[in-house]
Amino acid sequence: MQTLIAKAETLLEALPYIQKYSGATFVIKYGGSFMDSPDPAVRQGVARDLVFLEAVEINPVVVHGGGKAITRAMEAAGLESRFIQGQRVTDAATVRVVDEVLSRQINPEVVTAINSLGGVARGFAGTEIFTCQKLVMSDELGAEVDLGHVGEVTGVNTAPLLECIGKGITPVISPTARGADGQVYNCNADVAAARVAIALRARRLVFMSDVPGLLKDPRDPGSVLPHLRVAEVSDLQRGGVIDRGMIPKTDSAAAAIRAGVDKVSFVDGRLPHAVLLEIFTDEGVGTEVVL
Repeated sequence: MQTLIAKAETLLEALPYIQKYSGATFVIKYGGSFMDSPDPAVRQGVARDLVFLEAVEINPVVVHGGGKAITRAMEAAGLESRFIQGQRVTDAATVRVVDEVLSRQINPEVVTAINSLGGVARGFAGTEIFTCQKLVMSDELGAEVDLGHVGEVTGVNTAPLLECIGKGITPVISPTARGADGQVYNCNADVAAARVAIALRARRLVFMSDVPGLLKDPRDPGSVLPHLRVAEVSDLQRGGVIDRGMIPKTDSAAAAIRAGVDKVSFVDGRLPHAVLLEIFTDEGVGTEVVL
């Protein structure tokens, strides 16, 4: 009986959040090593959470990554993976692999997982949704670094996404984009997810990865910062607390918050039901970024 009562209390704790967010759009960036788990329960755990969001009248929109799968595919094709400042150098051969893996392998797998659990999802190649400009980066001496077909998302085609939302369908989008030159570009999935959240005026943006949140000490997984204000981001970047792969995440989070997204969360996708715990419990998990 006590177990049943505890379950009822959990549902009651979730109730005000279900009421608050009914009809809202949430953007979920789905990425991290947990995507490659050999355990089907781990891989489908996120899909089950997304189906739950659908069931309580929240509209999830998914932007997924796939870096490790791209690296494996490149190795199989005899191509070397090179990174500069955390960005994959993407020549013509590499971008073909990127497009194939993200849009025609991983994307359908995510869609199938959601649909197999009773949800309704539709996949989109990022080139159908995103336009971009070539990403320009500089080295420590200020010299321009050519990353090849690496783009920075500049536009979001919201029409098909809004059509899906209106029909109760979850859009699942790969992080590729089309440049003004007609070429396919590889884009940062965190930045792409933030652009979608801004364009759709989403209430929440959730970044899922394989770290428990923003860590005060990167070597200590127990040093999660539970709350972060946008005004603190620059100081933490200068101080080295936020570095490498967390820089585009926090920059994107700050941009989304300033554009009107209520809250941005960093959660550990390896934690079962991390999305639900963050959204529907008083304590939450990971790091929340607010204005």
